[in-house]
Amino acid sequence: MSTQSTTTPAGNSGDAPRKKMTVPAFRARKGSDPLVCLTSYTAHVARLCDAQCDMLLVGDSLGMVIHGMPNTLGVTLEHMIMHGQAVVRGASKALVVVDLPFGSFEESPEIAFRNAARVVKETGCTAVKLEGGKEMAPTIAHLSRRGIPVCGHIGLMPQAMNTTGGFKTQGRDKDQWEEIIDDARAVEEAGAFAVVVEGVVEPLARKITDTVSIPTIGIGASAECDGQILVFEDMVGLFPRVPTFVKRYGTMQDMMIDAIARYADEVRSRAFPGSENVYGAEAKPDSKAKPRKKK
Repeated sequence: MSTQSTTTPAGNSGDAPRKKMTVPAFRARKGSDPLVCLTSYTAHVARLCDAQCDMLLVGDSLGMVIHGMPNTLGVTLEHMIMHGQAVVRGASKALVVVDLPFGSFEESPEIAFRNAARVVKETGCTAVKLEGGKEMAPTIAHLSRRGIPVCGHIGLMPQAMNTTGGFKTQGRDKDQWEEIIDDARAVEEAGAFAVVVEGVVEPLARKITDTVSIPTIGIGASAECDGQILVFEDMVGLFPRVPTFVKRYGTMQDMMIDAIARYADEVRSRAFPGSENVYGAEAKPDSKAKPRKKK
């Protein structure tokens, strides 16, 4: 059976129908058309994003965005699996990648494989993402050799916030550059099919992109990366905190606040529900009516 779509992405009606994105096809986009990536945590958002995105990342940022946590460190494997299942249900064309949360992969390559295999089996996703450079290269290699595609993540790593002192831009000091570039090379050599480059100064992001042969996915990095990713809720204006690197393409929070206020006003004034929003009583048959005679 062909995997070719019968529809085209919204806004690209002249383009050829899209095929379902695969890991080899994603990797082959290095240096070609920029890869469009967004986070997604629910089936509904996944369906909306799927028309335009090459990759949907079920990021551990869901801890902050969906569950109100102060950071990503409290996210569990069960969180990731539950949201991963939802996103896979909603996506038909985009590559679905699920983050491995803090504490699920660092101890050993064997434990990382056990947890990554569980994520893939229980969600139906295609790949996992994990944070770390040189120190995680043996784990990336272990997973890749055993059939689990891995997307790397270097630069600013939110799971390491307690050792770095928070969410700090990386590479402002040029003395850091070679270490971060070495991380990118190590991730590539270990078998990662792509690498997220987060929160690094723009010239360093360009240099990393020129150095490695796998796609770089920028977030707070450079337009010269092979692709870009943003947190969906940041992008559409649903999350109050807006990092410097985010461009808001919508103001959904303002729209929702307005809708909630208008709903509350109509409930209080009894304008809602109106006659069109309620069910009328159905006419009941007359119990005293005489039965019809049989012919």
